[in-house]
Amino acid sequence: MRRVVIIGNSGSGKSTLAHKLASEHGLRALDLDTIAWSSPGVRRDLSDSRTALDAFIAQNEAWVIEGCYASLAEHALPHCTELVFLDPGVDACVAHNEARP
Repeated sequence: MRRVVIIGNSGSGKSTLAHKLASEHGLRALDLDTIAWSSPGVRRDLSDSRTALDAFIAQNEAWVIEGCYASLAEHALPHCTELVFLDPGVDACVAHNEARP
């Protein structure tokens, strides 16, 4: 059973790696953005985000969770089998973000 938490700055490659792992290993994937925000520019209460994270973990045996929210990633750590920290450097992160649509 594989349970992976991926953390890193915006543009570090978290989503790309998470999609690759999910596809190759049949893992359910969770982008923490989906539970951190209630609407564009409006952050969900941390306790609500943690509740949603707990539900995801309870409902899925094998998963990959990715995001740049330290408090949510930390909440998932006791359940993971692997922690990946991506740090390609500031220049790479900026270039990746600028290349986004």
